[in-house]
Amino acid sequence: MKFSDAAERLKGQEMFQILAKTQELERAGKEILHFELGDPDFNTPDNITYAAIKSLSNGETHYSNSYGLLELRETAAKATETGIRGFRPDLDQILVTPCANIQIYYTLACVANAGDEVIIPDPSFVTYNSVAEFLGLKIVRVPLHEKNEFRLNPKDVEKMITAKTKVIIINSPSNPTGAVMNEEEIREIFELARKHDIFLLSDEVYRRITYLDEETKFFSPSVYDLCKERTIVINGFSKSYAMTGWRLGVIMGPKELIKKMNLLLETTSSCVAPFIQKAGIEALKGSQERVNEMTNEYRKRRDIIVDGLNKLPGVKCVKPRGAFYVFPNITGTGMTSKEFGDFMLYNAGVSIAPGPVFGNYGEGYVRFCYANSIENIKKALDKMKIALENRNI
Repeated sequence: MKFSDAAERLKGQEMFQILAKTQELERAGKEILHFELGDPDFNTPDNITYAAIKSLSNGETHYSNSYGLLELRETAAKATETGIRGFRPDLDQILVTPCANIQIYYTLACVANAGDEVIIPDPSFVTYNSVAEFLGLKIVRVPLHEKNEFRLNPKDVEKMITAKTKVIIINSPSNPTGAVMNEEEIREIFELARKHDIFLLSDEVYRRITYLDEETKFFSPSVYDLCKERTIVINGFSKSYAMTGWRLGVIMGPKELIKKMNLLLETTSSCVAPFIQKAGIEALKGSQERVNEMTNEYRKRRDIIVDGLNKLPGVKCVKPRGAFYVFPNITGTGMTSKEFGDFMLYNAGVSIAPGPVFGNYGEGYVRFCYANSIENIKKALDKMKIALENRNI
């Protein structure tokens, strides 16, 4: 069979392919501790689940407005105003989508043509690269460096801008590194986008999972243009509210662009199920206590896994300031990222994602998702320590 050129460029998300391999080992009777996939181990808070159940019981199982339920868009606008961003977007700047992941596709498909350039941090979330390649865009990679905690450097971005650049992507807090950019860095990148008339796609999916202190504060470039000019904000419910299986997101941007994205959504999926949107309304309107509890638990887990990784032979790990990932340097083990991942899978029963999954500059690193219990984190650290020590005998 002959497929389209675009289909031949598809790569998907390799973490799911790693998961499939680990499941084969589990079927063969091997115990595997999972740290490869970014899926919270918490259940969705009960109040959110009950809102969806009530909606289903009321028969809200038909088509909804393709932009999304008015109540959810109004609630999202209010949350933007009363939250850390501090402004109220217009309702025609907001689109409810089937998850945040697809918002990357909507954005790039609506603002760039084949051959145009998109600036992407490297390493970064795999869907940026996969969507860009599918659309025939030229990926311009900006390397992230361990020495500054993997934060995107505006000076490095500026060097990569050309007349063909259409989009700059930033992700703070970051997947896979957990890095949180500071206000100055984000302001400088916004000014570069404005100077060169480029769209700025800000992936803020992990915004609520930020370990705030005097040095770390979440900041969004949307405050500079209120998403009216060039900033597009990706957001969703999966991570903060433990709703990965619900597939619900909200994107915010310039109204004419959102209008085009809505047409693409109508073309591909018509609308988001209304009972799922009712769950999203409750997530935003209801108590945030459970969200805060989950974030506090992630902080404890982060501290334990970073401390434990730094005690492993040949491994060193910076402490991330957000999300629920660590991105340790494993070059001291003498193994490549893939070799280290395979070694831990088959010798320690620990499943992780090799750094190159997230980009060319991920070599020498691996990603652990610590959305797992403290008991399993400690167990994995012990098993990895034994495996590395036995390897050196």
